Amino acid sequence: MLLLLRPKLMKRKTFIQNTITAYLGLMITPALLSSCRKEDLLPDSNFSGKVIIIGAGAAGLYAGFILKSLGIDFTILEASNKAGGRLGKLTDFADFPIDLGAQWLHGRNSVLGDLAQNSGTAISVDNSEARYWFNGGLVATNPLNWDFEDQDNLPDVSFLAYAEQNGFGAEYKFLVEQIAGDFGADSSEISAKWTKAEEEEWNSGETDYKFQETFFDLIDKNITATISDRIHLNTVVSKIDYSGDQLTVTDNASINYNADKIIITVPITVLQDEDIEFVPALPAAKTEAFNKIGMGAGMKVFLKFSSKFYDENIGGGEICAAYADEITGKTGNDNILLAFVMGKQAEYLTSLGSDLEITNALLSELDNMYDNQATASFMDAHVENWTTHPYIKGAYSFSTIGIGDARSIATESIDNKLFFAGEAMNINGHHQTVHGAAETGYREVINLLKSE
Repeated sequence: MLLLLRPKLMKRKTFIQNTITAYLGLMITPALLSSCRKEDLLPDSNFSGKVIIIGAGAAGLYAGFILKSLGIDFTILEASNKAGGRLGKLTDFADFPIDLGAQWLHGRNSVLGDLAQNSGTAISVDNSEARYWFNGGLVATNPLNWDFEDQDNLPDVSFLAYAEQNGFGAEYKFLVEQIAGDFGADSSEISAKWTKAEEEEWNSGETDYKFQETFFDLIDKNITATISDRIHLNTVVSKIDYSGDQLTVTDNASINYNADKIIITVPITVLQDEDIEFVPALPAAKTEAFNKIGMGAGMKVFLKFSSKFYDENIGGGEICAAYADEITGKTGNDNILLAFVMGKQAEYLTSLGSDLEITNALLSELDNMYDNQATASFMDAHVENWTTHPYIKGAYSFSTIGIGDARSIATESIDNKLFFAGEAMNINGHHQTVHGAAETGYREVINLLKSE
């Protein structure tokens, strides 16, 4: 979702069959819906009931968009005060708009790649270069040469353990963290075996793009705006009763909402923490699968400087393993450096307790790299800590050691009543991405229609 400096870790499959994916069939975009008959794109169904969607992130919004196109009654219940989930926009910090959450479009061969093209959204290829902090200095070539492409049967061990097994000592630790962080985790927690296995299913393209405006705008203007009247904000779901034919969702104000089907799109952390009570309780295999899917700490810190003393990308920092020049793909003059912090590095910065302390820790590291130029030219900072968002609680899902088929089990519907979507529920390698979340929203609408 937030890919920054990931080296070419493995060879992704080339995109085949145009916009056909292994499990989705023809992808649906607003342009397709306006130019094609809906019955040509979705399965026949006699469903005419009410659907409740829990969560107004990309999966929930896209599911709602499809349901509206079919004339099916639905309501989206969103716990926070805005739609978009892990998408967000900062407009008063720089002279160009900033994505607070997801900001890279990973390949154009996807439902959101089509949406960007059909809506005339301006995007550009991110060809920015990187330097790496290694043994007390910045070097132009990554000293950590990861080569998974020709290796089969990778062990189900952490990235860190795998690096150590291949002779990379402690001096490479934070370069390993940079790679692991891009995959959403700390290097001690993410599986080499399952990360490669899932990555091999990737088929949306190899190139990363930046938005001239924001990723948030793409979704907000083209999807959210079309269904905004169906979204109930500040509605925290506390209970789902699916014991009878009529399903009941209860919020924390004890208001009940009735439905015939429910699509659940909340972050995996919400399910793991059992923030929603299910009646009857979900099967043990289901909850065990939830708990095998990882989602670690993550934050983005935007640092504003009076001068551009830094490189386009910096990898391998001890406090933050990945920095990126925020101006890439934008039109503006302000000097904004993004600190993209994941895993235990994000946990450490969170433990400092205040935005000021977080900022000072990052400035200290940058001063060390750039001869005290960071503090000398520092102007302002904005900290977006996704770990402390009460309805997010982390960055995005990753593949833990021993994850196995947990995503597939987690995705399975319950009694043809409850359907599960969201980036963590993507089983074709597109988890961690906004387009992967949207794919699951569409997938679960199809499953819902087929359940009748």
